[in-house]
Amino acid sequence: MMRVHVCVCVCLFTTVCPDRDPELQPWMPGHSEAHRVTIGYGRKVLLTSSATVHSIEITSGGKLVIADSHHPILLRTKHILIGNGGQLHIGSPDCPYKGNLTISLFGRWDTEHSYFGRKYIGVGTGGTLEIHGKKKLSWTFLNKTLHPGESQDNSYLFERGWGNRGIIVHVIHPKTGEVLHSDRFDTYRSKEESRRLAKYVDGVENGMILAMVVNDEGSNNLEESAKKTISKLGSRHFHRLGFRALDSSDWFARSSCMFQSGYGELFTITTSSQWVQEAEWTEWFDRDDERGSGDWEKLSDLHSTYPDRLCAAPMDLQAETYDGVPYNETGDVIYKSDKEYGFVCRNKDQAHGLCNNYRIRFLCGKLVRPEAFISIERLSNSTVLELAEPAEGWGPGDTVVLASTDYSMHQAEEFTLLHCPTCRPTQVKVQGKPAFLHMGEEVDGVDMRAEVGLLSRNILIRGEMDPSCYGNEACKFFSFDTFGGHLKVEHGFKAVHVSSVELQHMGQQSMGHYPVHFHMNGDVDQKGGYDPPTSVSDLSIHHTFSRCVTIHGTNGLLVKDVVGYDALGHCFFTEDGPEERNTFDHCLGLMIRAGTLLPSDRDSKMCRDITHGAFPGYVANPRQDCSATSTFWIANPNNNLINCAAAGSEETGFWFLFHHVPTGPSEGMYSPGRTEHTPMGLFTNNRAHSNYRAGMILDNGVKTTQANDKDKRPFLSLVGARYGPHQDADPFKPRVPALIHHFVAYKNQDHGAWLRGGDVWLDDCQFADNGIGLTLASGGTFPDDDGSRQEVKNSLFVGESENRGMSIPDNRIWGPGGSDLSGRTLPRGVDFPIRGMQIYDGPINVQNCTFRKYIALDGRHTSAFGFRLNNSWQSCPKNNVTNITFHDVPITSRVFFGEPGPWFNQMQMDGDKTTIFHDVDGSVSEYPGAFLVKQDNWLLRHPDCIDVPDWRAAICSGRYAQIYIQTRNPANLNMQIVKDEFPDRPLELEGALGKRKHYQQFQPVITLAKGYTIHWDQAAPAEIIVWLINFDRNDWINVGFCYPAGTTFTVISDIHNRLTKQTRKTGVFMRTAQRNKIHRSHLARGYYYLEEDTGLLFLQVKAYNDKEDFAFCSVKGCERVKITAVIPKGSPPSNCMAQAYPRHAEMPIVDVPMPSKLPGTKLRTSEHFLEVKLESYNTRFFHINEDFAYTEVGGWLYQPDEGVQMTVIDGHDGRLLESKGFRNSILQGIPAQIESYVNNLKNNSIVLITSKGRLVTRGPWIGILESLGADKSFKLREKLTFVGFKGTYQPDWVRMEVDEERAKIHQVLPIPVVKKMKL
Repeated sequence: MMRVHVCVCVCLFTTVCPDRDPELQPWMPGHSEAHRVTIGYGRKVLLTSSATVHSIEITSGGKLVIADSHHPILLRTKHILIGNGGQLHIGSPDCPYKGNLTISLFGRWDTEHSYFGRKYIGVGTGGTLEIHGKKKLSWTFLNKTLHPGESQDNSYLFERGWGNRGIIVHVIHPKTGEVLHSDRFDTYRSKEESRRLAKYVDGVENGMILAMVVNDEGSNNLEESAKKTISKLGSRHFHRLGFRALDSSDWFARSSCMFQSGYGELFTITTSSQWVQEAEWTEWFDRDDERGSGDWEKLSDLHSTYPDRLCAAPMDLQAETYDGVPYNETGDVIYKSDKEYGFVCRNKDQAHGLCNNYRIRFLCGKLVRPEAFISIERLSNSTVLELAEPAEGWGPGDTVVLASTDYSMHQAEEFTLLHCPTCRPTQVKVQGKPAFLHMGEEVDGVDMRAEVGLLSRNILIRGEMDPSCYGNEACKFFSFDTFGGHLKVEHGFKAVHVSSVELQHMGQQSMGHYPVHFHMNGDVDQKGGYDPPTSVSDLSIHHTFSRCVTIHGTNGLLVKDVVGYDALGHCFFTEDGPEERNTFDHCLGLMIRAGTLLPSDRDSKMCRDITHGAFPGYVANPRQDCSATSTFWIANPNNNLINCAAAGSEETGFWFLFHHVPTGPSEGMYSPGRTEHTPMGLFTNNRAHSNYRAGMILDNGVKTTQANDKDKRPFLSLVGARYGPHQDADPFKPRVPALIHHFVAYKNQDHGAWLRGGDVWLDDCQFADNGIGLTLASGGTFPDDDGSRQEVKNSLFVGESENRGMSIPDNRIWGPGGSDLSGRTLPRGVDFPIRGMQIYDGPINVQNCTFRKYIALDGRHTSAFGFRLNNSWQSCPKNNVTNITFHDVPITSRVFFGEPGPWFNQMQMDGDKTTIFHDVDGSVSEYPGAFLVKQDNWLLRHPDCIDVPDWRAAICSGRYAQIYIQTRNPANLNMQIVKDEFPDRPLELEGALGKRKHYQQFQPVITLAKGYTIHWDQAAPAEIIVWLINFDRNDWINVGFCYPAGTTFTVISDIHNRLTKQTRKTGVFMRTAQRNKIHRSHLARGYYYLEEDTGLLFLQVKAYNDKEDFAFCSVKGCERVKITAVIPKGSPPSNCMAQAYPRHAEMPIVDVPMPSKLPGTKLRTSEHFLEVKLESYNTRFFHINEDFAYTEVGGWLYQPDEGVQMTVIDGHDGRLLESKGFRNSILQGIPAQIESYVNNLKNNSIVLITSKGRLVTRGPWIGILESLGADKSFKLREKLTFVGFKGTYQPDWVRMEVDEERAKIHQVLPIPVVKKMKL
């Protein structure tokens, strides 16, 4: 046999704590605010006790270590400066500081200061700062919902019944109220149990509380020895214990006492022993009736009549008439109603002289079973929090903050932890009870658990504060002192690692003085030679006066497990734009308020007071220039945000913005525009809620020039910017999409997220209870990153979740919502149109997303898909939607295009009129491949489009693109564009730009391969540039521009490259005398035709180059046609419509057939659309005039006779019930027959009506139409089509069309028909 010997070598390393260094010298400087301390020249000291000094400077090899003492140490000083070669050590990563240390920075703002300022800890070049406190869990989630006033503190209840006979004893600890042990002694059965009871009581430790109760019976074998032992405890009645009760007579005994625990909490111990009396009602009795003197139902008489059917001593009595009306609701005067006497109603007492005939019954009970209980009710003002993970390091006296889970960040609450010996590792007990609702669960698929942040650490760095604000500009806005301490790290430091530290009352309302500030440090990770990399972790930064963590000109910093709470100004702040590769990992920020430092920090009042008039003529615009306070302010996208939470700010949770050039000390650190093209770092598993403006914004920049005559706005005001990430931040290299993964945004008043730019892609995100869930905005009308797109995939949108919030006095908005109209907090106005996915411009892609609980009300236009309100910009036909799922979203609430009214205004802005998106697979409209367009946009409609009245939309098919028409001289004019197929339906556009601009731009969506004319409300502009947008190669339209007589023209074509800003001429248009020749244009030479008598200049605009899928323009640039005209002075408005039509009107043609509706087997919900088509018309062939009318509902139903035809559909399931005609002869007289027919229809019936022949337009019969929902002001004409409804309300889709020659309705109806609840 072979033996194998294994030798295991174990090497033991002894961790040397900093304060164990034998070279350290004890240091006890005492207390003197004038004592200036310098530790240098190799001196190494150990602070072992509290001290007060003016200042401490550590330099030239000096080293200060704080002793890890069992006694708290308080070090007061104005500042600590760690210079070249200096070191400050408090604990280490392997030997964290375990004692309690406070560094208190004192001083006022009006005292002397240095480079670092005043009241600071500064780390200079060559300095080392190592602070490592006791490891504690920084923050976690609440794992069980807390309701206002609710305590999760579990009380104790012990209950027993049959089978637990005898005396039950509990031993309870007086300090905690905890049951230490318990036992039961069956002193009915044996004397041995009695002796065991006496021995048990004698063995209980002095000072304990004994609670005793008898269940069933305990006296039969209870000896005197046991009675004496228990009497010694203070019982005065135990010796009277008899069979099953005291003195064998009582059936109920109860005792209750209140105690105070060692932690100041009250608890009450209650013991109860009783025989539970169960009861039941007898049958009804009626021995007497109302005849004679009245109705006498006396108990004694009933006992005689029914001796075995009711009890001797009833517990209650009920009396009622034979109709079931209780006696006290009949109006009779009752003489007696008593369980011991019975019931009597006397006729003589009644005003009408006669009682009702009554019957009565009794409640009878008996002793049936024993019940005993011992309860301990904790009457403390405390609450137990259930946490998502063990509360490592948390202890009594620590402070936690519980985040809001409603719209207002001010519902965050602070609590102090209490001792809790009975708590599990994931439970903590806190002093007090919550004032607000805090969610601790997933709601409707969205994680809405409140964050719980720990504010306490065993190392505290704080600023000493005056009782009120004094002597500086901040006092205009704050009543409290804002001159706190600060910690600043200078370029060239040797090492900085700060962990498990609490910073309180830090930061100052002055530039450069923040709680934690890394200033112009360059690379602070391995790239910069720092190993281990620089980090701040497990910090609590709260009640601060200027930010939380500021990263300025610094790269590679790790900020991990940091809680920022109740701060002024942006909390986690990257400053000038060059900051890259920094990581915010598992950081929490909440209650972030406005500050005064930057325009973006300021609220409206600060913005007006500080910046108004800062430059001559400047007028502050707070919502545009300021008002951007954010929890995470990211000035360069190449930073990482992982597992972070923005749980409440005055404006925004996460804000990515762009410095076109770096500012301040960072000036010149990168080339202009670099950050706008820098790829985004990691952004994953972050969450934002309870923010006023938005959970997340990716948009805007800051003004990087000083105020001047051309732009009076202050330096660093918010301005526009566009983001388009590319490889190496080079716009000529491939695009790199910015990826946003698993972002959760809920209860943000305006937006869950507003993201503008190119190639911003979201995946697995959740949006709930936001005013608007998500808006993806393109790079603009002319995106610098042409060809990019934005998309959201695999994400969840919830309109109104089961997190209803709570009504409180200062709630801004509380109102009805959801499917049951129950009260809830609302994001904005009570009638605000809540939207899930807001379509703005595009192109965007929405794929595989689920929408839940978007329910419109009569008075609130909630919808899963909506559009930006009051939009002047373009809408892209490349907006694609596919694979959409709806849960608890009525089909009528899937989409809303808008209508004039509150929030939508008059719907007269250009973008309001041109909205469109592509329903790729029909998962929204049930028509695969269809386009949804605004119902009154006849540039996009054709004869086969189907109206969706509930959406204010139409379902259409076609090939769509855009033209951008730029005009100069003048620029302040309006344009009308007319599609030749629908000359009576012009679209009027005001322009996307303000009327004071030097040029104007109109951006209609058009149907390709069609003809249009364009007209003006003033004389035609001297310059028109037509941009071809979303035109594929060989796409074209014909356009006729209206000009005054005598105008001369120059027309060219060119290509504009938006990246290089260069324009290249490609061809010239020549005048032709033949209009058809405009179709023979080619790239180098085109033709225009001037029609003198109408004033129309016709030409064809056509794309000659290929285009990428999502690009606005071709691969070679934007193809354009430029018309330069010389307009005769004094020319009238150039509106040629009267001359152009009907001359150039064309027969409407459907170029792209309408898609077939999805079959029922492929629909994802039981709700569906029912397509109906009604038409009434006449045809003329020479002298022959013939009338036709039909209804199409799954099949054709032709109207055979003159008069009206009524087709009835079941509104519940869409079944065709019947079709019936009524001749004109019936309509001309008294319409009894048709009136009876309609009256007999069941409610919730859809009624389709067509007319044939010459309709009777007057008479009583038209009241039938009114009863089916027709407007009372309607006037009939010869042809009628009508979609009506028989019911108690009027749906939005009720519609009437009348005409002399042709009336037509083609629309869908929601099945089942459901009443929209009223707001």
